[in-house]
Amino acid sequence: MGRAGRARRIAVAAAYGGGGVSAAGALLYGLLNEQAKRAHRNVGPARGVPPDGDGQWGHGDGPPVRLAVLGDSGAAGFGVQRAIETPGVLIASGLSELAGRPVRLTNVAKVGATSSNLPDQVRRAVAASPEVALIIIGTNDVKERMRPADSVRHLVDAVRALRAAGAEVVVGTCPDLGTIRPVAQPLRTLARYWSRQLAAAQTVAVVEAGGVTVSLGDILGPEFLARPAEMFSPDRFHPSAEGYAAAAAVLLPSVCAALGAWPEATEPVRPFRDRARPVARAAARAAGHPGTEVAPTEVAGQERGPRGRWAVPLRRRPRPVPEPSESDHSPPPPEPSRPQQTDSA
Repeated sequence: MGRAGRARRIAVAAAYGGGGVSAAGALLYGLLNEQAKRAHRNVGPARGVPPDGDGQWGHGDGPPVRLAVLGDSGAAGFGVQRAIETPGVLIASGLSELAGRPVRLTNVAKVGATSSNLPDQVRRAVAASPEVALIIIGTNDVKERMRPADSVRHLVDAVRALRAAGAEVVVGTCPDLGTIRPVAQPLRTLARYWSRQLAAAQTVAVVEAGGVTVSLGDILGPEFLARPAEMFSPDRFHPSAEGYAAAAAVLLPSVCAALGAWPEATEPVRPFRDRARPVARAAARAAGHPGTEVAPTEVAGQERGPRGRWAVPLRRRPRPVPEPSESDHSPPPPEPSRPQQTDSA
């Protein structure tokens, strides 16, 4: 079965139940369990908290664009020291420049989060009434060996809830864990396979739910391999400031396009030769081509064909993100204090 078929099978299992690993997969999990524990020891636990970048960024006229960021440590910006180095702030700054409006950022991502933690994050994000939401999730799902169907089901529920709240949704799919050097072979090769399988399944399900995906894949792989000291933070697992900037440059065009703020006339998208295709095939293509956006489309006025939702894989030109300045930031107003309760008895 090809990658498109596996992605479709996982997405269907997420919708209707099932989706457990095969007997061979379970055997591999067992055989590699000790190696996985060793990789966890090599990487080490995440210590500290990411910098807080919530608040208003950028300049411009009109009301602020409301941006919410959800997901795991890659969305939170774990591994850097300053808020202006986190992906949420980088994307908020770039979005402000292109939209000509300030951006109010609400980042509810959590270090160590899996897709099962998204419901609570969605509730907190929806309270901020976002116009666009960015989700980056999947790394810990693979690390913790969560069933792909369960992972995808939680993600789809999050996308649908955000869409119902009026937000456009962009999902950065599971990165390629095969680029992580502390993970030894053969586990690294299997981690790459599992990562890409999950990314393709995420794409199928998200597009079916009305969202847009961007394949992160090994977009940072060549740079990480060539310059690991610069692209990794000291734990050798999370990106450095340079690594987050590279990821933000890939995600920013799709976040802007979701709000109609991408300058299509001067920076057109580059469709693949077969522009529209069944979403499973588009997902398979994206998983093997990092930086690819997959969005829903129509063919002859129809959203669906005999093989499912029509989708289009697009290549937007990565845009260098302007370096934010602390002076461009206004912190969120403090929450109103609650009156202290006293016992009346």
